Amino acid sequence: MERVVAGLPVVTGPQWTGVNYFCTTRAGGAGVAPHDTLNLGRRAGDDPDTVTENRRRVRAAVPAEPLWLRQVHGSEVVDADQPDLPDEPAVDASVTARPGRVLAVMVADCLPVVISDAQGKVLGAAHAGWRGLSGGVLEHTLAAMRAKAPQAAGWRAWVGPGIGPEAFEVGQDVLDAFEADDPAARRYFTERPGRPGKWLADLAGLADFRLRRAGVQEVSLSGMCTVAEQGRFFSYRRDGETGRMALIAWLDPV
Repeated sequence: MERVVAGLPVVTGPQWTGVNYFCTTRAGGAGVAPHDTLNLGRRAGDDPDTVTENRRRVRAAVPAEPLWLRQVHGSEVVDADQPDLPDEPAVDASVTARPGRVLAVMVADCLPVVISDAQGKVLGAAHAGWRGLSGGVLEHTLAAMRAKAPQAAGWRAWVGPGIGPEAFEVGQDVLDAFEADDPAARRYFTERPGRPGKWLADLAGLADFRLRRAGVQEVSLSGMCTVAEQGRFFSYRRDGETGRMALIAWLDPV
């Protein structure tokens, strides 16, 4: 679903009670190739002043400064409501139960995933590449949310734009990492014809599988491929040096 928020073209999923979320695109910002235009990543090789301007534009569209992360392709989660957080915690997911607390994760092929409960009392945002996904970043995010809101129920998730199953070629190590956790994950891999030891992986399908296994009843997939949609999304796999989009999410302010 496409929308324009404070002048920024964004994509989003189903409307949820008490929750706001969207994923930015590569439109609506400042910058020149290969970071044109709305690059939000400070470590993507872009001009720092340009990134600051792009983050300012995102800030103008949300109720507070987002909690930006220094993502490390891991599975750790930070509680965004705790005091004295470091600038850009080195984790790949965050959770909040505070209305108006804005969460952010950056992506350029990895999956942006937002999770909430049916009443919009608790919220999580995760960066899920294959390493984080196989390492349990989504399960850890959900566990942190359950700890913050023990009475919450009716879990739902949106998996935003990421590398699609026709573009994500992986080696045996990736298949092994998922099969070691659950042999049923094998169905999300297809052997690449003429490429021995290479597989095409359905990363969004794997996220759906693991979310449902963890107890998320409603999972919505964007179906958007960052590699295929060159004019709309940044893609590290496609371009090498490129920018970063961001998933932005917050609970309705009181």
